[in-house]
Amino acid sequence: MKNFDFDLIVIGAGSGGVRASRMAAKTGARVAVIEANALGGTCVNIGCVPKKLFYYGAEFSHAWVEAKGYGWDIKDPQFNWQTLRDNKTKEIERLNGVYQRILENVQVKIIHGFAKVVSAHEVAVGEKIYSAERILIATGNSPHRPSFPGAEHASVSDDMFYLKEFPERAVIIGGGYIACEFAGIFSGLGAKITQLYRGELFLRNFDNDVRHHVADQMRKHLDLQFHTDVIKLERAKSGIIVHLNNEKTLETDLVLFAAGRKPNTAQLGLAEVGVKLNDNGAVIVNDYWQTSVPSIYALGDVIDRFQLTPVALAEGMAFVKTVYENKPTKLDYTLIPTAVFCDPNIGTVGLTEAQARKKYQQVKIFKSKFKPLKQTLTERNVQVLVKIVVDGESDKVLGIHMVGDSAGEIIQGFAVALTLGVTKAQFDATIGIHPTTAEEFVTLREPVTIEK
Repeated sequence: MKNFDFDLIVIGAGSGGVRASRMAAKTGARVAVIEANALGGTCVNIGCVPKKLFYYGAEFSHAWVEAKGYGWDIKDPQFNWQTLRDNKTKEIERLNGVYQRILENVQVKIIHGFAKVVSAHEVAVGEKIYSAERILIATGNSPHRPSFPGAEHASVSDDMFYLKEFPERAVIIGGGYIACEFAGIFSGLGAKITQLYRGELFLRNFDNDVRHHVADQMRKHLDLQFHTDVIKLERAKSGIIVHLNNEKTLETDLVLFAAGRKPNTAQLGLAEVGVKLNDNGAVIVNDYWQTSVPSIYALGDVIDRFQLTPVALAEGMAFVKTVYENKPTKLDYTLIPTAVFCDPNIGTVGLTEAQARKKYQQVKIFKSKFKPLKQTLTERNVQVLVKIVVDGESDKVLGIHMVGDSAGEIIQGFAVALTLGVTKAQFDATIGIHPTTAEEFVTLREPVTIEK
């Protein structure tokens, strides 16, 4: 057998790459991880973690309004963007250090620089060539950048975490997680927001009741425009002029283009060594994360299955079990809970109503909309949506969906129940915690629709 420098070289020190590196090293493998940027990848540095910190900051704008109804007299609260931004940066730098210690503690060699795969077993970083029995690609993805005229005046989500000044006005283009989350964050922090989506309704692949409910709630605090797209941007003294496909214009201080992401495979040299890629640049892998080159593997956002940090972590674990523990492990993608930290929050797990009706002959829907108890003493006009999708023949719960405060926290627990195959009768037999929003899931008794 050839004497390699390492047993495994991982390209990319994001969530999946770090997990795979650390767990492989624990089996005794000699591991190196190559990272061109900060340790932790998108999630830690320019994704879920800083975005959630910004979301927490934006929530306080609601707290000031709610406090009045509870007897608190809070006069003229002021927001300082620089304080939030810089405190966020300090926390991210702390987490970078945590990731470094995690890797060093299991003797993973950290190599800083841009990697290029030059053969089935070799990776170049600058002039240095490193060899390994196996190579794992975990380079994640990056935001699409627009190509319309004046696109240089638009920003992408990566840019939002280090803005010098907070905008008074912002136009956000897109209808996915990132667009909806930043719309809520910036609106909560005090900006006047217009969100544009070229389709009929945003948040594709979510339950239709959820999509409509979120749109209704968001319209209470921002301008949401569907069937609307940007054809040109131009800089003016007063800001950026946004030209729309309906012949109207908007004037704004910031344009955030948040319409999709692409796998980070350019300049990696993968195609040149025989690794097959999809049309969008995603690495094609089998059920065990192996590419068309047997010694090269890939996982996480770069394979473009589910762009979620917990999925990348699970894939990293399954990769190590398969390759280094001799326990071939596939990942079950059928019940992946997820949350969107927009305003209001979305939490969901399992099938949407439309998906269920395609797969099952009889589908029961249980749902409720209501004003949560917390808001009954306030001037805020918000409504929660809870929904359960059930197979009418087996009584198995197929999907759970929620829109409202702490939706992600609530749905995480129900995801465990769905994974264990919970039935609606078992929901009904569960005693609720009163008064909470979550208890509504175990008190819904009558279906609103039944399809036979």
